[in-house]
Amino acid sequence: MRWLTNVRLPASPGRWRLGLDAGGRLCSLEPLPDGSTASGDDWGGDWLSPGGVDLQINGGLGLAFPELTDADLPRLLELLELLWRDGVEAIAPTLVTCGVPELRRALAVLRQARSEHRPGRCRLLGAHLEGPFLAPARRGAHPSQHLAAPSAAALEERIGGFENEIALVTLAPELPGADAVIAELRRLGILVSLGHSEANEEQAHGAFTQGVGMLTHSFNAMPGLHHRSPGPIAAAVLEGSVALGLIADGVHVAPAMAVLLQRLAPQRVVLVSDALAPYGLEEGLHRWDERVLIVENGSCRLEDGTLAGVTLPLLEGVRRLARWSGDADGAIAAATVLPRRLIGEGEGCASQLLGQPLGETLRWSGPAADLRWRRAA
Repeated sequence: MRWLTNVRLPASPGRWRLGLDAGGRLCSLEPLPDGSTASGDDWGGDWLSPGGVDLQINGGLGLAFPELTDADLPRLLELLELLWRDGVEAIAPTLVTCGVPELRRALAVLRQARSEHRPGRCRLLGAHLEGPFLAPARRGAHPSQHLAAPSAAALEERIGGFENEIALVTLAPELPGADAVIAELRRLGILVSLGHSEANEEQAHGAFTQGVGMLTHSFNAMPGLHHRSPGPIAAAVLEGSVALGLIADGVHVAPAMAVLLQRLAPQRVVLVSDALAPYGLEEGLHRWDERVLIVENGSCRLEDGTLAGVTLPLLEGVRRLARWSGDADGAIAAATVLPRRLIGEGEGCASQLLGQPLGETLRWSGPAADLRWRRAA
């Protein structure tokens, strides 16, 4: 057996000694007693993590996931290979508010793509439906003509027959009828996230009691954190187990607020990219459904200035959050360990790594101010 020693695992205290079997898979993970040394390849305190998991990504290489057709399958698979090269092991392809026929067609294409997974290609989780049950006043870049009032019938019309293809749904829980939709989604085992919402603190607490388990892109498209009106962010922090999605580009959320959120809710901030179709392409003007996106410095805006998303890779968000906070461990965990925990793929880093080929994991090195990653083998 080959051993790696003096390894750090994100969100796991101390240093570790890791054993590899003859096939290069991690078969043993042992915490090292404080101050002890052990034989093996000395990693000098570098971190080992699983690949990134992005629970909110809208497309890339010119593809917008809600517009997928069968003809797009080859380019979708190409995008999954790009994501793998960018250190992302799995995504929840995000379908923003769109027409019902388009939504169901996209879910069918994603189902086919999931069946064609192979090594060296990012894994497709179930889809993330961001809409259509959103507060009109907080819709952001979502087209108003496709918003819908929440109801069991409206949900069935959209996901009937695709229930096993959905991982996550973002909705505004304060809308009339949302209670029944939340209950049905939880019955189906689908994670529900509060987003594009006008919910106050009390309404947010009620949603969390019903089983809503996450905030979608915290601070964006929701009431902010205010000392006289705490809103859903304070409710989520105080609840104690709700995950807080965060876009760490420095534009959607100011760096100081991103660090504050991480300190208020340690090990509950989950980084997402919110990348749009121009991800992987040159900056400039790009089409997005019937609208135009202006891409500059990794940010995407509509022509009226509305912030729509980013084109930055998920792991760039890790580097930025680590630089702002000085907490490399927490930043790495937020894009690798914690999203897996949220979707039920292992409670901690050690359990998530056990059995994985070393070459499919990530090695992180350097100070928090200049954190870098590469494949571990």
